[in-house]
Amino acid sequence: MNIRSLTRGDGVVIGAAVLLFIASFLDNYSTNDLPDGFDIPNLWESGPVLLSVVLAGIIGAGLVVFARTKPQPLKVAGLDLGQFGVAFTVFAAWSALGNVIDPSGGVNNIGSSSDKGPSAGTGLVIALIAALIMAAAAIATPLVPALQAGLVPAPKPAAPQPYGAQPPGGYGYPGAQPQQPYGAQPQPGQPFGQQPAPAPQGAAAPAPQPAAGADFSPFWFAVPVARQLFAEDGSPTPIAELAPGTWYLAVEQRGAALVAQTQDGRRGVLQDTSGIQRG
Repeated sequence: MNIRSLTRGDGVVIGAAVLLFIASFLDNYSTNDLPDGFDIPNLWESGPVLLSVVLAGIIGAGLVVFARTKPQPLKVAGLDLGQFGVAFTVFAAWSALGNVIDPSGGVNNIGSSSDKGPSAGTGLVIALIAALIMAAAAIATPLVPALQAGLVPAPKPAAPQPYGAQPPGGYGYPGAQPQQPYGAQPQPGQPFGQQPAPAPQGAAAPAPQPAAGADFSPFWFAVPVARQLFAEDGSPTPIAELAPGTWYLAVEQRGAALVAQTQDGRRGVLQDTSGIQRG
């Protein structure tokens, strides 16, 4: 799972699922009149609460987060897997509300001599809060822009190098210079300000060199948000997903699009190049 593809809404869903799991170990109901030797069960010891609240909520949260980390929607019986997850979270919240209203299931004399019966325990109340937050985040994430922001922010661009400083080098770094083969002689450069030596008399003048940058040169880049990489043959099915914070190599330009290469050697067309950071 690529954590950079998760949104703030997904983070809220995950946090609510953790809170629901913690609440499952607390009391299911509470009462002030307990018989000797009677121990109040937790949520795991109540079958209806375990299945309809705890497991339904945790499974729903897992489906929601798993579906949103995939470049293409996963479908079961024609329905998006994420939609199943949202439905599970709503069902868990609805079931938790019903159990809080009637924690004893209509029996009013469990562990109590009064007619009022037990009330909702700490675990059941916290489970209701967690399930409501989970369902609200699962429904609102595709609709609220603030929840669609990345859970982990993209790395900031590197600070510019001071004048005269040498850029860092190394394998795979965007600004790395090609290394000389072992034992090869370095090529002498033209000293700054020195005029090139004139050609011998009778020799043809050297042909003018083309201006640098006239043709496309490969460069490294990073995307601000997760974007799809499509096949070069024009197929609408994505072949990979470019994640923020990772450098990719642009090997060709096709109009406004770029042909990019991933770390595992796959090549594809990046159609949306807005806001990319060049290395």
